[in-house]
Amino acid sequence: MIDVANPAQAPARPATHPGGHPGGHPGGHPGALPGVGAVKPRGLVYDRAPMLVYWETTLACGLACRHCRATAVPERSPLELTTQEGFGLLDRVLGFGDPLPHLVFTGGDPLRRPDLEALVAGATERGIGASLAPAVTPDLTKDRLASLKAAGIQTISLSLDGSSPELHDGLRGVPGTFAMTMRAAEWAHEVGLPIQVNTLVTDTTHDDLPAIYEVVGRMGILRWSLFFLISVGRGSVLQEITPAQSEKLFGWLYDLSKVAPFQVKTTEATHYRRVATRRMEQDGLTDEEIVRTSVGRGFGIRDGNGIMFISHDGNVFPSGFLPLAVGNVRTDDIVELYRGHPVFTALRDTSQYKGRCGACQHVERCGGSRARAFAWTGDYLEADPLCPFVPGRA
Repeated sequence: MIDVANPAQAPARPATHPGGHPGGHPGGHPGALPGVGAVKPRGLVYDRAPMLVYWETTLACGLACRHCRATAVPERSPLELTTQEGFGLLDRVLGFGDPLPHLVFTGGDPLRRPDLEALVAGATERGIGASLAPAVTPDLTKDRLASLKAAGIQTISLSLDGSSPELHDGLRGVPGTFAMTMRAAEWAHEVGLPIQVNTLVTDTTHDDLPAIYEVVGRMGILRWSLFFLISVGRGSVLQEITPAQSEKLFGWLYDLSKVAPFQVKTTEATHYRRVATRRMEQDGLTDEEIVRTSVGRGFGIRDGNGIMFISHDGNVFPSGFLPLAVGNVRTDDIVELYRGHPVFTALRDTSQYKGRCGACQHVERCGGSRARAFAWTGDYLEADPLCPFVPGRA
């Protein structure tokens, strides 16, 4: 069980924090699939190309999730990239050169786009690996999964935010979503799609995580990715866990990672790498062995470093949770934006980081959540307020 006794007080939230398009992304470093993770860093800097490009194909979605980073709506927007503009985006991705980034089709619900198979096939024909992050609604059927698998989708992510229908459906806003998620996982297995399960971490889901782990343990998944809340979109009404809770949770996750039949990942909680590194050192692993673990293969990856996000209307962000638009695919070259825009270059330059993150010996591997720093302070180079580590102290 997770030890939640005597949690430290969370830092006080500012009265306001910047808005803008919240975005989102369905997972951490995917790994373990052909072509996924092919982009390698220089040191721990992904300055040539992102490992992952997330494309929010639409805002339309049939769910009403309390934590939706995209503030999804029932109907599609006329501002969405058209099919032809989508093909143009795929051509732009080719500009990064080999090896190419991996593309994640996300939303809203990408299944709301009738041209999704054509876009996936277009990526596949260009040699771009593709994954899918659908919403679990009646649009998600076994036939649709089979069709997308045939078009080239390599893996799928499903969300599970509660260990019971009452808890999960309460967050998703639609009764029956828990049962549909279990059925979707069965269909994914039947058509041959590996599964990542995403779980939101907030003060409301925290105590349920051990029970959620028991459920996902029966789903035959490839990895479990825990998404630590960033207060953007509808998620602004929810409460993050405290720094002390995150530290204790990381210890539990590391213990799980040694026995779980799947990978355990964190998203927007990069300071897990510090805890996992310390534990692996205590377990006797050398530095060379550490960097070969699933945690080690994710070192350095964070908002803007190995990550790029394209919104439904073509705006380009360092990640889905960091609402700083740097350009638009309709007018700008995404390669030039990623490699040379001041926001992206600053995010990759840890010497510009401030506060505890700037002074931390783990900054290259961790880097902190730039999105959370921005949400709390308005400065994406500030310290991640969820990390309790004080540099220089044991």
